[in-house]
Amino acid sequence: MTLSVLYYGHPILRKKGAPIDAITPEIQKLIEDMRETMYAANGIGLAAQQVGHALQLALIDVREVTDRPSTLTINGKPADVAKFMPLTLINPVITPLNEPEAGPEGCLSFPEVYADITRPESVEVKTQNEKGDQLVFQCGGLLARAIQHEADHLSGILFIDRMSPTKKQELKPELDEIQHRTKAALKKSLKAIR
Repeated sequence: MTLSVLYYGHPILRKKGAPIDAITPEIQKLIEDMRETMYAANGIGLAAQQVGHALQLALIDVREVTDRPSTLTINGKPADVAKFMPLTLINPVITPLNEPEAGPEGCLSFPEVYADITRPESVEVKTQNEKGDQLVFQCGGLLARAIQHEADHLSGILFIDRMSPTKKQELKPELDEIQHRTKAALKKSLKAIR
């Protein structure tokens, strides 16, 4: 089932996700729905907060992006990124492995908003997958950037928080418009409940 993606201004996007203690049938269903939603929205990543759940859960699939390469290393050996996708991250812990560098990012919660964001080019990831298996791997390029972007969502951090003040000011009209529409929709739905 395709879920609605929440936009900037929705309060749940600022909530830190609760750890997932068990992969229940409800969590498995949420993962399936999130995967369908991510593909329907042409995204390469989606965090649970973006579909209304404050949980430590995100999905990534970078296979469709051919102009921004990704690297993956498991147990010190290079691995095929495509065979690892789609990737489910449950309770991920991210460790930077090198110096930050700027790269382009967008976000499904910010339609048509893009900016260069500075992040480490490669990271180590410790996480569980949807089967509950523990995974430890190192990655670089787009995969590392996407994982860091989604891990930020799990802590209630949005990519605009990492933009330069100049870029954020430049995008202010677009950001204000998204936030205004979101708050108006929330107000309307609250009135409908009453």
